[in-house]
Amino acid sequence: MPAHFTGMLSPSTYDIMNPSADTRLQAIEKDADNEDRHRSASSTQERTAAAEQELDTNSPLAWTSIVNDRSLVQFLGERAQQEPEFKQQLLAYIEHSKKDKRWRTAAANAITILVRGGVQFNGADLQGIRIPGADLSYGSFDSANLQDADLRGVNLRSMLLRQTDLGRAWMAGAQFGELPSLKVDITPRSCGYSPDGKALAVGLENGDINIYSTSNWEKTLTLKGHSDVVWRVVYSPKSDQIVSAGQDETVLVWDSETGSLQHMLTGHTNWVHCVTYSPQGDKIASASDDWTVRVWDAVTGDCSLILSGHIGGVLCVAYSPNGQQIVSSSADCKIRLWNAETGRCNRVLSGHRDWAWGVAYSPQGDQIASASKDMTVQLWDVETGARRFVLTGHIEAIECIAYSPKGDQIASGSVDSTVRLWDAESGHCLQTLTGHEEGVSSIIYSSNGDQIATTSWDKSVRLWDISARASRFIPNGHTLSVNSVKCSSKADFVASGSGDRTIRIWDLKTGASCYSLRGHTDPVYCIAYSPQGTRLASGGADTTVRIWNMNSRTCLHTLTGHSDNVETITYSPKGDAVASASSDMTVRLWDIETGNCARILGGHTDGVLSVAYSPSGDIIASGSKDCTVRIWDAGTGECCQILIGHAKWARDVAFSPRGNRLASAGYDKTIRIWDVDTWRCHRILTGHSDRVKSIAYSQQGDLLASGSWDGVVRLWDVTTGQCRAEVSNFWESVNSLSWSATCNGNYLITGCSDASVLKWSVTNEEGCCRVRLLWSATNGVLTMIGGSIQDARGLSLLNKQLLKQRGAIGEPEILSCEKSEKLITVTSVESKPEQSSSASIVPTNQSEQVEQLADHSQSS
Repeated sequence: MPAHFTGMLSPSTYDIMNPSADTRLQAIEKDADNEDRHRSASSTQERTAAAEQELDTNSPLAWTSIVNDRSLVQFLGERAQQEPEFKQQLLAYIEHSKKDKRWRTAAANAITILVRGGVQFNGADLQGIRIPGADLSYGSFDSANLQDADLRGVNLRSMLLRQTDLGRAWMAGAQFGELPSLKVDITPRSCGYSPDGKALAVGLENGDINIYSTSNWEKTLTLKGHSDVVWRVVYSPKSDQIVSAGQDETVLVWDSETGSLQHMLTGHTNWVHCVTYSPQGDKIASASDDWTVRVWDAVTGDCSLILSGHIGGVLCVAYSPNGQQIVSSSADCKIRLWNAETGRCNRVLSGHRDWAWGVAYSPQGDQIASASKDMTVQLWDVETGARRFVLTGHIEAIECIAYSPKGDQIASGSVDSTVRLWDAESGHCLQTLTGHEEGVSSIIYSSNGDQIATTSWDKSVRLWDISARASRFIPNGHTLSVNSVKCSSKADFVASGSGDRTIRIWDLKTGASCYSLRGHTDPVYCIAYSPQGTRLASGGADTTVRIWNMNSRTCLHTLTGHSDNVETITYSPKGDAVASASSDMTVRLWDIETGNCARILGGHTDGVLSVAYSPSGDIIASGSKDCTVRIWDAGTGECCQILIGHAKWARDVAFSPRGNRLASAGYDKTIRIWDVDTWRCHRILTGHSDRVKSIAYSQQGDLLASGSWDGVVRLWDVTTGQCRAEVSNFWESVNSLSWSATCNGNYLITGCSDASVLKWSVTNEEGCCRVRLLWSATNGVLTMIGGSIQDARGLSLLNKQLLKQRGAIGEPEILSCEKSEKLITVTSVESKPEQSSSASIVPTNQSEQVEQLADHSQSS
């Protein structure tokens, strides 16, 4: 525990946080035994206990805000995980804040600690809690009741707020970590802030340049002149000009006020990828696929220098802060430093193994950052040319890079659809920004460094808030689509395979991330546990099947033979064989011990998407893009039956636990149930409004779960064919389903295109099938689909627009500008302790001032 906090603890509080070893062990064991029954942080029992608990008024948590002390919050969050009594004390603060505003500092501290400690408030009754200034970033509050809650100045970045009720909540100054995204019809390829940050220029794939006001996303101007893609657009240092680089081999200079074309700079003989101004604004440098950099006079448009030396297309160019040097990066993998006056090459930096897409000078001029197709960011010392750091973490090519105005951060954008923020001094990754659905094509900081703008192939422009109070918590979930989820036979773990090329193992009970398996070189499409749970099979776009030892966490075999994507994989009931289905139109049967291919099942006329063993292991079913389901003899490999019925792809197949039924899911939006004895269609289940991607029988065989592109999971009664329950409001398609059963109940795991892994409890209550979210592992994308902001108070127009984009319903109250300014003042006062050397200590008079301002604004 940090020393400055230990000294502030009262004896009673310290006892709560540090019980004896025996007491702690008993508490942990008791908590583990009841984990599934107490997953909701504010379950009825916990709320009752919290309400009855005597509060410790001497605890520093009751009167000192520690929200911005990240190390202390992390430490106490780990304590809350381990010690139930301390967790109850924190919950008591939250509960008491509903009735007594004096506990709001304690409640804000408590809920911040609990969220950071991994506690999820899904379905919690938090109506009326007072937690101004709390940090709930990356928290899970699915279906929670936050009506009338005091959420002023609360950090709500990257939260799961699906079906959460924020009706009448006080939300002035709430921070979401981003502004509304801009969706455009034409793919944006580049963007550039005006020096004052009030305008953003966006270069489009059709050659147009749109100018937007960053305050409301209104388009103020359209510049037409390029005949093809605008690869780069930049404001001049004085804001009077805009310069753009085009695939049409030209550089265009525009009047930023009127939008009139001032100069068309010609001379390049191939695509112009990049353009930049000198610090004084009198020169323009452009980089082209013709292997050259050209320097132009910004006033006359004359070409004054041609820099030659690269032996590949020049992809990026930048001036040093003093204007004396130019740096360029190229498809020849090299970085070149040039004298800006003479055009002489002073140094060549070698280190990248593939195209160097981006390059940038630090504002101090002592360091250069380069971004490459080799998936690395490399930092170079300008004076010596030495490479200081190689930054890894992106899993696809990095196409753009930028320094913050202060030079303390570097932002990189990748084809993997993420933005990473790096510490420029240490090279450590500070944060990963997720939300784009496709690759990031350009990135730029605002002049004050509080925001980043990015463009993406998903036809969106996003503005990210990276101000000082932004959370530095890095989620440990997948960064791309979760394509497959499977529960182990012992019901202790769940595995997930993703487009980010990794397999992650989660604690099935708590949702904690245990470890990752890496080896696939392309997206992982399918995984399967062995019946014993000791091995895991995986397949993906790299055409390989891998067999993993789950005890040693090592790859035992890499099985090759398929010539296209491995779409689905499954173990035989005995665990001695694995069947893999591939887009190469075959199913392969593999011997697990030797790794040899024992048999190839051929017959489908298009890619095979799914495969399943019957419970007895004597037959195999496969579904295909040819719209048929084939039945194979597992011993001989002969095709026994061809089931025809689906009008489109047969995407998934599953046998019932008894083996008397086979279910098939189709892209025709239907599920077909086949009788195994006669192979006739027994029933057709309809209800999904889009393609059905996945199906799974419960272990008892009484329910069949289906997931679809329509973002809905349906639970079907296998006897009647009726839909017993529907789980809607998934942000994207549900790709995979897996059941698990314990003595405490039945659980369903879902894997989705939004990179989430979710665990649901499925219960039968008074004849009704009830589904509740227990835990979520997400990639940190703000989600509020189905959530209500009806009559929410103090929500800004931009935040309202953002939440509407993320699926919120209802109309909030909008405060007048005067009231909004007062509430923003409250937020700034509450965040001041972070700037002081003793961030965890707030002077009494300042704390009283915050409360008085807050009370005044709330009464208004």
